[in-house]
Amino acid sequence: MRDALRDGGIVSTQGECQWLHLPLIKEVLTFARKLFPVAEYAYTTIPTYPSGQIGFILCSKDKTTNFKVPLRRMSPEQELKLFKYYNADIHRAAFVLPNFTRLAIGDIDQSAGAPAAATTAATTTNTGATAAKPDESS
Repeated sequence: MRDALRDGGIVSTQGECQWLHLPLIKEVLTFARKLFPVAEYAYTTIPTYPSGQIGFILCSKDKTTNFKVPLRRMSPEQELKLFKYYNADIHRAAFVLPNFTRLAIGDIDQSAGAPAAATTAATTTNTGATAAKPDESS
């Protein structure tokens, strides 16, 4: 597939559900990252799909591709007129993954902790439960 793409070409394929098929997602994404300089996992809600979510694996031959940012920019009024579901915030949110998925697909290293942009410190509440609070040292 990579060789069939023109320069700047992208591939988008069904990426299964992070709740049901995480080992498969990891395997496919690991393979894709060997072939493409950019390979990302995203998901959206689909009420009729098992677990209510479906994922996508997106790959690009262009190392400057940022799938997380919509290419076409529209005003909120245009979005409301044109789309029942999609908007720029939904697009960006599709790439915000839960920690268990980020760990599994290698987007964060468990030994290194969370990326600097998302630093939190765990505290133990008086009930013994662990709660996260913003890290005040950053």
